[in-house]
Amino acid sequence: MTVTANVPGHDMSLPPEPGLTPDDILARAEAIAPTLTARQAETEQRTFYAPDTHEAFRAAGFYRILVPRRYGGYEFGVGTFMRVVMALSRGCPSTGWMYCLGAAHAHAVATLFDERVQREVFADGDFICPATVAPSGTAERADDGQWVLNGVWNYCSGSPYATHFVGHTLIPGGPGADPRPMMFIAPSSEFRRLDDWGRQLGLRGSGSHSIAIENGRIPGHWTLPMHMSEVDVLNGTPGLALHGNPMYGGGPLSFMVLEDAALAIGMAQGALDAYEELLRTKRTMFPPIAVRSEDPDFQFWYGEAAGLIASAEAAFLNAIRQWDEAAAAGPGQFTPERELRIITICREAVKQSWRAVESHLFPTAGSSAVKEGERMERVWRDLSMQHSHAGIAVFLSAIANREYTKSRFPVVQ
Repeated sequence: MTVTANVPGHDMSLPPEPGLTPDDILARAEAIAPTLTARQAETEQRTFYAPDTHEAFRAAGFYRILVPRRYGGYEFGVGTFMRVVMALSRGCPSTGWMYCLGAAHAHAVATLFDERVQREVFADGDFICPATVAPSGTAERADDGQWVLNGVWNYCSGSPYATHFVGHTLIPGGPGADPRPMMFIAPSSEFRRLDDWGRQLGLRGSGSHSIAIENGRIPGHWTLPMHMSEVDVLNGTPGLALHGNPMYGGGPLSFMVLEDAALAIGMAQGALDAYEELLRTKRTMFPPIAVRSEDPDFQFWYGEAAGLIASAEAAFLNAIRQWDEAAAAGPGQFTPERELRIITICREAVKQSWRAVESHLFPTAGSSAVKEGERMERVWRDLSMQHSHAGIAVFLSAIANREYTKSRFPVVQ
């Protein structure tokens, strides 16, 4: 991996609100989140959040949280971004998902690519970039050094307002060698969004459409000969050398898994909000007839779920702290073992969030609360859909366990 040094005298671009703080931007997210709840049905029908919501996010600075400050971003850090994701997901899971998976990959780009690429892709400040890890399509090298891409990449959450796309494809590995992965960045001018999202069980408004590229031309320096899940940051990264911020020296894989946990916790918090409203307004069916909040059984179910969600959040915030500490320790300290330990904490946060909803809130809410379109029903569908995501169903449930154990018991050659 080539490491590009900081450029002395570089003309730093100021963000739109130079004095904005992490607390300010989180307060904006918490203020916007309740307005999203009433629009969940509309968002699902459209299959992505509304243009005025997108404009509100842009004006609030949400698309610049992870963008380096030298390119007009706020560079606020992992904790700020994940808290914004939790707040938005609590209001509307689909909106939180679409925002998160569109804005999060500013971190990967700012970590892995050199100064020339970053200067070009972050030129507009606002950065919305869905990404997929499954290799697809084809890539051929043109005479001018560019890559010509063709194919369809599925599940590109955040695509409706995307400025860029990060994808993977396979290229020839040389005579007698297997094909090898190549990661690339494509600008919005080189792809189009397909109208193929919205019929899934959940997250119907998450903007997870497919992206099609037809003879798209990608500059050679906008590619890397690697797969994002296999990035090794032990020897430093271009982003760390360029920006001097440890955030851009941490592992992109564990960063992506932190997103899974933030989304799950936010969704579960939204379900708990809906359950609390039921406890305040609904009455028990069996004597003694009383408001549910006064019934011992409903008190128990609420307490069980609230404890699980609070524990998930506490573990998650600790995982963020560990991630920050590992990155701050410098190159050589963000080891695979350390990264995978963080990932297993996120796995448990996802499991606890799901258990709170699936085992306690959803089954005791009552049939009227789980009719189509009700908030509890929607959160259950959305969390169920999250569990079908390969990052959780395959990676967190199986691969992460094996890889963590292997990192603890390395094979001696």
